[in-house]
Amino acid sequence: MIGREDQKSNDLFYTCSLIDYIARKTTNKRKDVVNALGKDRVFKIYDLADIYHCLSMEQAADEFIEASGIVAGEFDNVYECDYNVPTYFDMGRVYKRLILGIAKETGADVVDALFLAYNSFISDKIDDYNSSYYYEYSKNILSDYFHGEVA
Repeated sequence: MIGREDQKSNDLFYTCSLIDYIARKTTNKRKDVVNALGKDRVFKIYDLADIYHCLSMEQAADEFIEASGIVAGEFDNVYECDYNVPTYFDMGRVYKRLILGIAKETGADVVDALFLAYNSFISDKIDDYNSSYYYEYSKNILSDYFHGEVA
């Protein structure tokens, strides 16, 4: 382990941050981006994150937007936000913690846990920047995910 976290956790953080960046750039929901990318591309991003990290976020995003045929959507939670907008790195951290928690609790591999997280009701709650839910303690978000509702 080099740094404060292991390499694969850092790779997941990058993957989630890139997903958020793509979603913002294309004004799509995060789950729509994840599903458009598909498991093979998400795994590629995760597996090769240390290489993609050398590219600018815009360059990496453009490559995957084109390869996946992601088109502009109508979900712009950045524009609709009435408060300070969290960065795509902030959101990458929130999702990384949720995904690692899901993987640990269910025994799912990280990419499967990523799809579970982004395709759950909790993703809509996290991505509502006019609430403060994305600032919630990560264990509370994980607990809400498993209980199927926000406590």
